[in-house]
Amino acid sequence: MGLTRNRNLRTGKAVWTAYRHTRVPGSKLKHSTRTDVVVVGAGITGALISQALTEDGIFPLILDRRDGARLGSTAASTALLQFELDNPLTKLSSQIGRRNAEHIWKCSHAAVNALRTQTNRLGIAAQLQSRPSLYLAGSMLNAAGLQREVRARQRIGLPSEILDRKALRRHFEIARPAAILSHGNAEADPVSLATGFLKAALRRGARIHAPHEVIDVRAGHSGITLFTNDGLEVHARRAVFCTGYELPKIVPVQGTRVISTWAIATHAQQRYIWPQRALIWEASEPYLYLRTTPDNRIICGGEDEEFSDSRRRDARNDAKTSRLERKLGKLVPRVDTRADFSWTASFGASATGTPTIGEIPGYPRCYAALGYGGNGITFSMLAASLISKAVRGIRDPDARLFRFR
Repeated sequence: MGLTRNRNLRTGKAVWTAYRHTRVPGSKLKHSTRTDVVVVGAGITGALISQALTEDGIFPLILDRRDGARLGSTAASTALLQFELDNPLTKLSSQIGRRNAEHIWKCSHAAVNALRTQTNRLGIAAQLQSRPSLYLAGSMLNAAGLQREVRARQRIGLPSEILDRKALRRHFEIARPAAILSHGNAEADPVSLATGFLKAALRRGARIHAPHEVIDVRAGHSGITLFTNDGLEVHARRAVFCTGYELPKIVPVQGTRVISTWAIATHAQQRYIWPQRALIWEASEPYLYLRTTPDNRIICGGEDEEFSDSRRRDARNDAKTSRLERKLGKLVPRVDTRADFSWTASFGASATGTPTIGEIPGYPRCYAALGYGGNGITFSMLAASLISKAVRGIRDPDARLFRFR
C-alpha cells in the first residue's frame, strides 16, 4: 500500500500533447541512499521547490511514482497564472479577516511576479506571456459586488479597475453587465514550465529517480527514512511532499476536498481572437474560464463538480465537452468552438481557496503543500519560497498564513 493516495488524476487528451516536450533525464535508484533533502513529486510544485533549493546550495534527491514525461496532474493544467484567487478578496475577508485576506492576495501577486522573473532569468521556453484578465459578473458577484471587490483590491495596491457594460463591449467585445480588468497575470505551457524548472535544478546538482513508489515514512530525531515499494530506503535530514491531491497519508486533510473539472481546446482559430488575448473567467460557481495558445487555439474549462470518483468523472466527459462548447459560443459568438482536444482531471481545493504549506504536524522536518484549487502554479511558486526558507531554518512571517492548523 503506497504512502500517498494513488489517484487516477486525468483522462482524455490535453492540448499540451500537440506540442513537443523534451524528457527529464532520470534513472531508478540501484540501492538505498542518503541525501540532505528528499523531494517527493516531480510535477510543477516539486520542480519549483527543487530549483529554489538549488539556488541556496541544497541539492535535493527527487522521487516520483511516475516517469519524468508524465508529470501527474501538471499535464492537465490549463496554466492560467493569476494572482486572483478563486475566492474573491471581499469574501475571503469575511472568512478569515480583512488583514489576513489582504496579505494572502498580496502574496499571490508577488508569486506570479516571481514566477515570471525566474522563468525569464533561467531562459525557460514555456510560452509564458503576460496577459490582462477579465473577471466577469456572474452568480457569485454581480456588478455591484464587482464594484466592492475592485475597491478592496485597489486599497492594497493591486492593479484592477472596473469596466461597465459599455466599456466591456467596446474594449473586449463581450456582453456582460460588468467586469474587473486586472493586469500582471500570465499564461504558459505547464509541461514546458515544469520540465524547464526540473532541468534547471538538475543542472545545479539535484538528482531525479523515477519511477519509485514511496510506501512508508518514519521521522525521528536522527532524520527521516522513506521506504520504496522496491525495497529501497532513502535517508534524509528533511523531506518535502509535492504530490498534489494524491496526499500523503501522514498529511491531515483538514477541509481539503476533491474537485473534478473539464477542459477543451479548440481547433486553431482562423478569423477571430478576442482583443488582447485576455484571460477570461466568471464570478460564478462553477465558473467558466478561457485563454488562448500561441497557435491560436482557445482553451475553455470549468464545469467543476465536487467528487473524486474517476469513473463517474470520465463518464461525463462527452456531455461536459458539449456544454463547454456551447458556453464558449455564447460568451464569444465569433469563434469556432469545436473541440480538438478534451480532457478531465481532479484536484484538491480548500474551503477558503487558499493553500496549506508547511511542516506536517507530528512529523518534524517533513513538509507538504496542498489545497491549491484553481491557482495551482501560482501557489506552487509561493510554496517554493516558503518551504525553501523553512528547510534552511529561516522564519518567514508569511508562513503563519498557510501553516497546518
